[in-house]
Amino acid sequence: MKFEAEVQAGTMVPLMEEFYTIQGEGYHTGKAAYFIRIGGCDVGCHWCDVKESWNAALHPPTAVERIAHNAAAYSKTVVVTGGEPLTWNMKPLTDALKAQDIQIHIETSGAYPLSGHWDWICLSPKKTMPPRPEFYAVADELKVIVFNRHDLHWAEEHAANVKSGCALFLQPEWSKREEMLPIITDYVMKNPKWRIGLQSHKYIGIP
Repeated sequence: MKFEAEVQAGTMVPLMEEFYTIQGEGYHTGKAAYFIRIGGCDVGCHWCDVKESWNAALHPPTAVERIAHNAAAYSKTVVVTGGEPLTWNMKPLTDALKAQDIQIHIETSGAYPLSGHWDWICLSPKKTMPPRPEFYAVADELKVIVFNRHDLHWAEEHAANVKSGCALFLQPEWSKREEMLPIITDYVMKNPKWRIGLQSHKYIGIP
């Protein structure tokens, strides 16, 4: 990859896309935010809906200062997602965003070491590469994707480890939503520490 040294240092990141929209998932659903989608992921979820993000070489290395400048023109809230953004050193990007007085959220599987400075950490663990233990103490939100009934038991294993006050969400995998939503609904009514998470942006028809 051209600019490989800069990407490894984090001063440039493989940028798949950036856009201003409404957060459609989790605790901050319904809020306007600027999304920065970073390319590169080897976690390999078979149901991933952005598999085009996996190959970092397909996405142009972009200077973090440019990304921060673009974000500041739209919003004081940024969501960094992927791919798996923590594949890369996120400190330069978060430093550049903080210099613009921006609140920064991240959506991560927790499979790689935490880098950068975050105002909100959404941990979405995946079975293919479970999260590193240090994420449980810092996650503000636990979002578990539910593909089958067993995922409810798996969700409880993670919920037992997160800090007090961490918001807990069960979100049906999109292709299984009709099958899994009644099951999740019944489970949440019996276990009200959980909330139902929906990909509301897909229902609305926005990015």
